[in-house]
Amino acid sequence: MRHRVKGRKLGRTTAHRVATLRNLSTALFTHERITTTLMKAKEMRPFAEKLITISRRDTLHARRNVARNIRDKSALKKLFETLGPRYADRPGGYIRLYHLGYRPGDTADMALVELVDAAPVEADAKEKKKDDSEKTVKAES
Repeated sequence: MRHRVKGRKLGRTTAHRVATLRNLSTALFTHERITTTLMKAKEMRPFAEKLITISRRDTLHARRNVARNIRDKSALKKLFETLGPRYADRPGGYIRLYHLGYRPGDTADMALVELVDAAPVEADAKEKKKDDSEKTVKAES
């Protein structure tokens, strides 16, 4: 029976598992959208959402609490200056998971993890195509 057994071990030691969650959260805060396995994504969601909740109140104590887990200064800065105010009025649910199917190599379930209210993927692709077409037009003339 699994009474009161919380969390997944992900085939790692405790230190390795905590490091994995910290690294995934840092990447999510930096890029606002990452692709990982479904089990890692499900395990990372409450970890990262707690950090976002703490970052909503921009105090020194909150900054130090989050800095225990997010060691990258640029990600920490973005979390407090951009993401915290973005979700100030939202009562939770900052992260969305999309199931992507199976990875070809080992058939692991893959998931797209993104922050709610992040820029749409299609807009980024259209801007890149537009920039590339403008460059080719300028190069030809």
